[in-house]
Amino acid sequence: MAKEYNEALLEKHYHEGCPGCKVEKMKEVRRGYPYLELSFIWIVILSTSLPISSLYPFLYYMIEDFGVAKTEKDIGYYAGFIACAFMFGRALTSIFWGIMSDRYGRKPIILLGTITIAVFNALFGMSTNIWMAIATRFMLGSFNCLVGTMKAYASEICREEYQATAMSAVSTAWGIGLIIGPVLGGFLAQPADKYPSVFSKESIFGRFRYALPCFTISAFALVVTALCCFIPETLHNHELDNKTSDDDSVEALEAASLETTGVTGNNKRASLFKNWPLMSSILVYCVLCLHDTVYSEIFALWANSPCKYGGLGYSTNQVGTVLTISGLGLFFFQVLLYPSADRLLGPVQLARLAGALMIPVQLSYPFIAQLSGVTQSLLLSSASILVNIFSISAITGMVILQNRAVDQHQRGAANGLAMTSMSLFETVGPVGAGILFLPGPHMLFFFLNLMVIVGVSLTFKPFLVTARR
Repeated sequence: MAKEYNEALLEKHYHEGCPGCKVEKMKEVRRGYPYLELSFIWIVILSTSLPISSLYPFLYYMIEDFGVAKTEKDIGYYAGFIACAFMFGRALTSIFWGIMSDRYGRKPIILLGTITIAVFNALFGMSTNIWMAIATRFMLGSFNCLVGTMKAYASEICREEYQATAMSAVSTAWGIGLIIGPVLGGFLAQPADKYPSVFSKESIFGRFRYALPCFTISAFALVVTALCCFIPETLHNHELDNKTSDDDSVEALEAASLETTGVTGNNKRASLFKNWPLMSSILVYCVLCLHDTVYSEIFALWANSPCKYGGLGYSTNQVGTVLTISGLGLFFFQVLLYPSADRLLGPVQLARLAGALMIPVQLSYPFIAQLSGVTQSLLLSSASILVNIFSISAITGMVILQNRAVDQHQRGAANGLAMTSMSLFETVGPVGAGILFLPGPHMLFFFLNLMVIVGVSLTFKPFLVTARR
């Protein structure tokens, strides 16, 4: 029976009026590199990752302006609460948005997510006190429904041979956004002070010193919203009548194929929590994302902090320059080299290698702070590029494993579960980063390496199990 189904897979039966089937037929006909599909994935993920990190370069100064910190060292403590408000909001709602995308489609959730970014990120830029900042970041996180949905969308919109490329696009755009965000925040914050010939003290950007980078990101999110009106829906919506046999459907054929490879998942009521290939990859993913979030905040705070505390004493523009260089390096690696590295090593081996190489690079940061001039700038930029490449490569591997572990009818919920779990980890991350910021740089980067060691150790059996498809 299974053999007959496998043969039938070559002649899939599609349902008229089903958007998911329309996409499947399009994928069968189209050949060549999916430039258009990857472009949409890129801009959507970019729009949702920019607000997460754009505040890091100016958060130090924003807390100062609020007047809640009694000493300079207290600034990192309060910054952690603003940063974790986003993650806490996302943790509360990610599973809900994943279920909604499985029920009503990917496209409506994508449009909702981009619109809410434009609204709440703009409001954050106009915050006048710490409570308004926390509230707007919480709302921004609560309606942050894009990442999990786009992971499911990326796995469905591209042909099988481009699955690794699609997931790499998600992680790359995410990583680039986390880098470009601080660049925008660094160059565009406090515009009346930096560019007095363009922005006056009496203008809106003179009164709201951190509104310009937030408004810029919100404007980009509105453009993305308009473009996303034209993306195809990928979720299957079959209204079967009594004359249509279940065995003729794509799902039945796929289930038979999975049965022959030993993958369970054809039961639509199967619990995600009992899917250990999914849950183990999610837990490793959470640890790696926790490291990435803490690293992003620590790097900006460390670079901004005075030299007497072991920092670099960099301005927001200088931090923005370093992060721009890092973003370019990450972009070229993920686009040109990551697919080949994934084919050569596989996602698990690549994650282990990236983690092992990340540790000595992070250990070098406190020693780079003791240098000066061009030597410091070159080594700092090189180390930043390497850490971002290694971190995003490891995270991408776990994303690939997650989407291989489930079928389409559970993919949105599975990615929502991953986002909720990650957000719970990252909720404590910024607060922890603010507290860890107090002892000094050596302790900071020691704990960052400890997170990497834990993440890499979890990629070994019997903990991490990969699904066979």
